[in-house]
Amino acid sequence: MNARVNVATAGLNRKGAAPQLDRQESAAGPVIEVSGLRKTYAGVEAVAGIELAVSQGEVFAFLGPNGAGKTTTVEILEGYRRRTAGEVSVLGVDPAKAGRDWRARIGVVLQESEPEAELTVEECLSLYAGYYPRPRPVAETLELVGLADRRSARCGRLSGGQRRRLDVALALIGDPELIFLDEPTTGFDPAARQSAWQVIAGLRDLGKTIFLTTHYMEEAEYLADRIAVLVAGRIVAEGTAATLGGRDTEASTISFTLPPDVPAGDLPAAVTASVISSADGRIEATSRNPLRLLGVLAAWAATRDIDLPDLDVRRPTLEDVYLQLTRGPR
Repeated sequence: MNARVNVATAGLNRKGAAPQLDRQESAAGPVIEVSGLRKTYAGVEAVAGIELAVSQGEVFAFLGPNGAGKTTTVEILEGYRRRTAGEVSVLGVDPAKAGRDWRARIGVVLQESEPEAELTVEECLSLYAGYYPRPRPVAETLELVGLADRRSARCGRLSGGQRRRLDVALALIGDPELIFLDEPTTGFDPAARQSAWQVIAGLRDLGKTIFLTTHYMEEAEYLADRIAVLVAGRIVAEGTAATLGGRDTEASTISFTLPPDVPAGDLPAAVTASVISSADGRIEATSRNPLRLLGVLAAWAATRDIDLPDLDVRRPTLEDVYLQLTRGPR
């Protein structure tokens, strides 16, 4: 298994003789709270004053292009990297000063990992359960991630999707309060990705807090309660999938094709004034009040007995907003 996972369990007695966890009440404040976080490498500021808070039981998606500072930020939150400046609290503890009891309270699912290939799935989970003072039951964890029918399979013979389920199971076996998911469905086919989303969504039902990094906008939209977008070490937008970057107030695009014998000039004035493109009878118009414009268009078409079978109304997608946020000048 990747060294970062081993570090998370280092020092815990495999017989369960580790000190009792000093669990602090995360309900009194955010599970993750960051203020003025900065990290500098050789004079280059990779993280430039981040402020964020993640509540208990929340799925928080952290998005951004490669090189934006996501990995550095997450590794600081996990306690694997020292910050240059700022205040960080994770589960009520500064990760830079955290001990092994705190590490048993977090789970980490890396983008890539190598489970013990010759162990069975059940043996692998049992091995890692031994590192924790109060692990989840192995059988229950296998059921949770959908691997109960693969308990006797060798880890090295699992499919990609099954391997990812095992990664999640290994992160859950210590019964953590907070789980970091790094690109959890990279390389998955659509069916495997949907299946993984259902497993991750189920973690919310267990009351787990999840910090998710992903490049898939549909994944963030499906799973996340809130989203933050990081660009050049700074958070440039934060909100829900519906409101991020003002998505809920952006103009909608209304498109349709006119019959060959109907010129665009015959359209009602309210529609004509909103047209942004007109070519070969294909009309595109924008409006911040699409329902009103659709009403005008529908009434006009009905009085002329005109059919608009390919009429389409589209608000900006989360990907549209993300690309605008990450491509625009800063």
